[in-house]
Amino acid sequence: MANEGKIYRVAGPVVTATGISPRMYDVILVGKEQLMGEVIKIVGDKTVIQVYEDTSGVAPGEKVVNTGQPLVAELGPGLLGSVYDGIQRPLPDLMKVMGDFIKRGVSAPGLDRKAKWPFTPVVKKGDTVVPGQIIGTVPERSILHKIIVPPGVSGVIDDIKSGEFTVTDTIATISGKPVQMMQKWPVRFGRPFSKKMAPDEPLITGQRILDALFPLTKGGTGAIPGAFGTGKTVTQQQLAKWSDAEIVVYIGCGERGNEMTEVLTTFPELEDPKTGKPLMGRTVLIANTSNMPVAAREASVYTGMTIAEYYRDMGYNVSLMADSTSRWAEAMREISSRLEEMPGEEGYPAYLSARLSEFYERAGRVELPDKSLGSISVVGAVSPPGGDLSEPVTQNTLRIVRVFWALDSKLRERRHFPAINWLTSYSLYSGGLDNWYKKNVAEDFPELRNWTMGLLQKEAELQEIVQLVGSDALPEEQKLTLEVSRMVREIFLQQNAYHKVDTYSPLSRQYNYLKIIKMFNDYAQKALEGDVSVDTISKMKVRATLQSSKLEENVDQILADILNGGLAKEFETLGAK
Repeated sequence: MANEGKIYRVAGPVVTATGISPRMYDVILVGKEQLMGEVIKIVGDKTVIQVYEDTSGVAPGEKVVNTGQPLVAELGPGLLGSVYDGIQRPLPDLMKVMGDFIKRGVSAPGLDRKAKWPFTPVVKKGDTVVPGQIIGTVPERSILHKIIVPPGVSGVIDDIKSGEFTVTDTIATISGKPVQMMQKWPVRFGRPFSKKMAPDEPLITGQRILDALFPLTKGGTGAIPGAFGTGKTVTQQQLAKWSDAEIVVYIGCGERGNEMTEVLTTFPELEDPKTGKPLMGRTVLIANTSNMPVAAREASVYTGMTIAEYYRDMGYNVSLMADSTSRWAEAMREISSRLEEMPGEEGYPAYLSARLSEFYERAGRVELPDKSLGSISVVGAVSPPGGDLSEPVTQNTLRIVRVFWALDSKLRERRHFPAINWLTSYSLYSGGLDNWYKKNVAEDFPELRNWTMGLLQKEAELQEIVQLVGSDALPEEQKLTLEVSRMVREIFLQQNAYHKVDTYSPLSRQYNYLKIIKMFNDYAQKALEGDVSVDTISKMKVRATLQSSKLEENVDQILADILNGGLAKEFETLGAK
C-alpha cells in the first residue's frame, strides 16, 4: 500500500492527490504543514481529500502521507468539561500554542496523556468478560466513569490492576490482549449495542410547553427549526442545563462566534441543579464556529455523536444538542460543489436526506450487556433561511425526527418566549408516554393536556372571527374561551429562561398550573350561568395571583393554597354578588 504521494490539484478544502492507494475515509496528512484531511472519493489513481484546515498556500507537487487510519475519537476519562474543535482537538491546549486564532497544522491529542486517574477494578483475574462489560470505575468530575471492554475484545481476564494510571497505561490483559482506559473509535460508524428499546420514558426538561404538550423521550429525536432570533440557541441551552440526562454533549456546529462564546463563558459558571457542582462537570462542548474550516464542521457532528455513544455504553442518559444542522448541511453543500457532484434541491447534495437519517438514527435507548439501559436523545436546531420551513434541510429533518418544536417569528415579535408555536408543533411520543405520566405525575395529566390543546385550537378558530367582527360581538361563552386560553398562554406557556424561579418548572408544578386553569374554566362556566359577566371574571384577584406566582420563591405553596379552596372561595363571593 503506497503511503506517500503528491498533490495534483487544490480547490479550497478539497485536495486531489496521486501516488497513494488509501481506503475511503482514511486520514491523510497534506502538504509541508501536514494538514489533516480525510479521503472522500477515489477515482482511478486519483484520491480526493477533504482537508479539515485552511488550505491557502498549499501547492501542487507537495507531499501527502496516508496514515492508514480513519478519523477516530479518543474515548476515556477526561472528556467531561472539555472544549474541543470539530476533530476533537482540545481548544484550550491549542490556544496555549497559538493564541486566540487557530493556526494551521497544529494538533493535540483529545485526551491528556499525562493526567493520572485512580482505577478501581470491579472484575477479577480469571473472570470471563464480553464486549461492553464494565471492568472498573474511575471518578470523573460529577460522575463515575465506567471503563468498559472495547468492542471486538472478549475472553478471560489474565491480569487486572488497581491504582493510578494514565489513559495509555495497560490496566488489564484479556485473553492476551492489553486493555487501556482509552479506546479509539471511528467517528462515522455507530458503536455496537445488543438491542434498541422502545422509548417509553420522557426526557424531563422543566420547560412547561415541552414537557406538558410536546414531550421528547429518553432516546428520542427532536428538531427546533426557526428563523434568526427566535430563540433556538436559548432553548437548546435550557435543555442542556435542565434536562434530566446525566451527560450533555453540545455541538456548536457553524454557529456565530459570539453565540458560542456565550455558551463557553456561561456553562462553566452554571450550577448543576442536581449536584450543586458546575454544570460543565457533566458536559462536553464541541465548538466549530462559522469562521472555522468548513470540512471540520462536517466532521463535528460525528465526533459529538461518538462521544455521546461512549457514555451511553456506560448506562448513562445522554442529551445531545446539535446547533445547527443547517450549517452542517451547508458545509456538505460546499464540499459537494467543489467535488462537482450533481446538485439536488437548492444545491444541496442528493445524499442530504441519507446523511441526516444516518445521524439521527444513532439516537435511541439501548440495552447493555448487564441488562441496564443507556440512551441518547438528540435535539437538532435547524436555521432555515428567512424562516422558510419548506426548505430541504427542515423538510428532510421532519421526515426523520418524531418531535417538532416550531419557533415562530410572530411570537418573538409579541415577546412571547419560548416562541414555540403550539398549533404547528407536535410530538409523536405523546400517546406512548400517557401511562408514564399517569403513574408518575397524576392519573388525569393526559386528559388535562388534551383539554389544553383543544382549548388553544378553539382559540385559533375564534381569533379569525374576532378579526372580522371584533371580540365584543362574541357570545359570553366564547369570550370566556378566549380569556381562559389567554391564561394558558400567559401563565403556562410563557416562561422566562433568565429568571431563577421560572427557568425550571418541575412536572408537579406544571400539573398544578393546568389543573388550576381547568378548575377556573369550570367555575367560570357555572358563574356565567349565574349571570356573572366575563369582564368580572377576568378581573378576579386569583388570576393576578396566578400570573405573578411564576416569579415567587414560594410558588408551590401559592398554587397549593389556590387549589385547596382559594379558587372556590373567590368564585363563591362572585356568586353572592
